[in-house]
Amino acid sequence: MTPDLSPNTQAILLLTAPLIAGRGTASSDLLTPGEYKRLARHLREIQRQPADLLSPDASEIMHACQPVIDENRLQKLLGRGFLLSQVVERWQARAIWVVSRADAEYPRRLKARLREDAPAVLYGCGDMALLETGGLAVVGSRHVDEALTDYTMAVGRLAARAGRTLVSGGAKGIDQAAMRGALEAGGEVCGVLADSLEKTTMNREHRNLLLDRQLVLISPYDPSAGFNVGHAMQRNKLIYALADTSLVVSSDLNKGGTWSGAVEQLDKLKFVPVFIRSTGESSTGLEGLRKKGALPWPNPQDVDAFEDVFNVSASTPTASPQTGLALFSNDEPTPANAKPAVSEQRKTAPSPQAESEPSAPVDVISATQPTADVSEELSPVRPEVVAPIDAAKESTQSASIPAEVLFAAVRAAIQQLLSVPMKDTEIAAGLDVSSAQAKVWLQRLVDEGILEKQKKPAGYVVKQKRLFE
Repeated sequence: MTPDLSPNTQAILLLTAPLIAGRGTASSDLLTPGEYKRLARHLREIQRQPADLLSPDASEIMHACQPVIDENRLQKLLGRGFLLSQVVERWQARAIWVVSRADAEYPRRLKARLREDAPAVLYGCGDMALLETGGLAVVGSRHVDEALTDYTMAVGRLAARAGRTLVSGGAKGIDQAAMRGALEAGGEVCGVLADSLEKTTMNREHRNLLLDRQLVLISPYDPSAGFNVGHAMQRNKLIYALADTSLVVSSDLNKGGTWSGAVEQLDKLKFVPVFIRSTGESSTGLEGLRKKGALPWPNPQDVDAFEDVFNVSASTPTASPQTGLALFSNDEPTPANAKPAVSEQRKTAPSPQAESEPSAPVDVISATQPTADVSEELSPVRPEVVAPIDAAKESTQSASIPAEVLFAAVRAAIQQLLSVPMKDTEIAAGLDVSSAQAKVWLQRLVDEGILEKQKKPAGYVVKQKRLFE
């Protein structure tokens, strides 16, 4: 084993990761994401965590997991300690880090939005802090012409000027054009790769950007893994989950990763608004997304207009034809001072719930707690936080507990959540309450001077007290 990984992460890697450098484990032996989800849930139920599978009483615990995963299979996977130490040494030599869902460092945005469906393990290189900054997700097809490449690079440059992180998938075509535009303009970029993380991090040009903390690259797949269509499709939800809003520059109709990812976002996940390119050559794929609820990109020409796209809710209805946007035409671009055509009475979409999701949120944890306490595999949230929130949700039905006592518990829970900036929808998911209720509480805390709402990165933060204040 390696001392540089938490015990929980070691166990999760042994159970789920191919550890390709050793070529020692058939992929059929590894736990699938669904199998690991069931195992993690079972471990929670018996008050255990993955690290306990490496403890002296591991055989007893594995036997207790027999109804979920075959005991002999667990023993075989967990017996790969030497292989793990070899591959971790290889990753460390390339400055590749690894975090699991059981670690406090795991991106809170992914936990809050994907919950149990967040990847069990993330591999990465670069500044992890960039994963919490939100920003604009830009996605599109691999095969595009020069005009669309120039258009996409311009979007990336504008994001950089606005101080917004650009999130994309690192694939050829639109993804790389958006990332290149932002990086060349001095912006910060988060790349969510479906394959070849190790090879990409070793690129000399990327290396300098990674060292300068301008770029972070992550992948839920082994750093040595090659291209896989299924992986490329699955990583799309991570791109949207890490962003505040999104733009689809090009897409095929009813096929391809860009289409499936955008449709999943529009129809099911609804993490962020989905904009589509609204100028240039017509596209049946983009028109199809518009019919599903995607919004025409307002073509901001300056930082102020660009900032407006971050004020649109994921549930904003499609703009009406009377907005003046030249959808799929070669008309003149929207003026620089144009505003996105959206309803003033916006409603926030409810946070999606994972199927069979436990009632307690998986991410109400403090980044300063030790690993054993922050493991959502063992204990999603401390009981003293859950009880008051559940009581607050039922406060309209019972007046047995004073309102101020309930709000004191709410205040403490929200302050605990906000170790990083979070939007109201993320806080609602973390507290397991409606977005409307979360907004009421947040506004009161802002009025009391406990929280403040900031723009970069967008979200609520605990207000810092100034000296002599």
